[in-house]
Amino acid sequence: METELGQTEQVQDLDTDRLTVWLNANVAGFAGPLRYAKFAGGQSNPTYRIDTERSSYVLRRKPFGALLPSAHAVDREFRLISALYPTGFPVPAPYALCEDDGIIGSAFYVMELVEGTTYWDGSLPKHTPEQRTAIYHEIVDRLAQLHNVDYEAAGLGSYGRPGSYFERQVGRWTKQYRLAQTDDLPQVERLIEWLPRALPEQKRTSLVHGDYRIDNIIFAIGEPKIKAVLDWELSTLGDPMADFSYLMMNWVTPAVGHDAGGAGVEGMTGPASGIPTLQELTERYCAATGQEQVADLNWYFAYCQFRRMSIAQGIKKRFLDGNASSSQAEKSAATVPMLAEHAWNFAQKAGAL
Repeated sequence: METELGQTEQVQDLDTDRLTVWLNANVAGFAGPLRYAKFAGGQSNPTYRIDTERSSYVLRRKPFGALLPSAHAVDREFRLISALYPTGFPVPAPYALCEDDGIIGSAFYVMELVEGTTYWDGSLPKHTPEQRTAIYHEIVDRLAQLHNVDYEAAGLGSYGRPGSYFERQVGRWTKQYRLAQTDDLPQVERLIEWLPRALPEQKRTSLVHGDYRIDNIIFAIGEPKIKAVLDWELSTLGDPMADFSYLMMNWVTPAVGHDAGGAGVEGMTGPASGIPTLQELTERYCAATGQEQVADLNWYFAYCQFRRMSIAQGIKKRFLDGNASSSQAEKSAATVPMLAEHAWNFAQKAGAL
């Protein structure tokens, strides 16, 4: 499935009077009145299309209601894209940040609306083999570009702690899971015990997107060119293998299509489809970043699924509390046991007993 940016649903959850006054005062060139709609899908920071007679914008806010600590940090997202935009990395132009909950009920920021195409189905069924190859090369090349950004020169030297990334991340997602826990899952308990004991060595530090996947990317219409990478909520300084292995999860995930929640291409790679193999993309990424080849991704895959499970558990808790941000929340919440099982399977491949 592919869509041009613009799939929205009508909602009535923003105070347009207060918002219009704030935008008039803080966004250069803004002129109300405005109309808005919420982008469909997504469970994290609710995102809206804002339209006026002359221009269009994107507003991204924290969810309403009680939130877990460190989650939904829209101020960090805004800081990150504000620093990346001048480097030439493809992000929307940042316009303004509002940390006053009194305007619409939570903090938010406003950025450029980037028009283009978003792909949801990793098999790219409407494309030729040559086009699929070009699209996946572009995805990996832009990830390498991100990981090669001089974060100190970009003013992001304090954006995160550079060392012990996976140790801290395992601790973070364990804590997030505990805060949102609603059930007792034995495989999760095994993962919480095993992951910190089997940590891989961190060899580099870079900017890490944290959720780099095909449906968080806007492509130019009809071209294998990325116009914008979106959803930087989980970004930090850390081990670039976190992003790369998260992207490569799709190569060990069945091709189930968007309706089942994934962009997996397992069993679909090779010359006939044009979708590069995991080995090909690993070699391309390593060549672009100067990194030595990676022998075993199974620990990283176990961690990626553990993190996804923790995020889904947070969605489940917000759904049960009545604070989830979209109609897909119940479906996402139901994936927690499956993700825990998948994570443990990869852990066993990496040597867990």
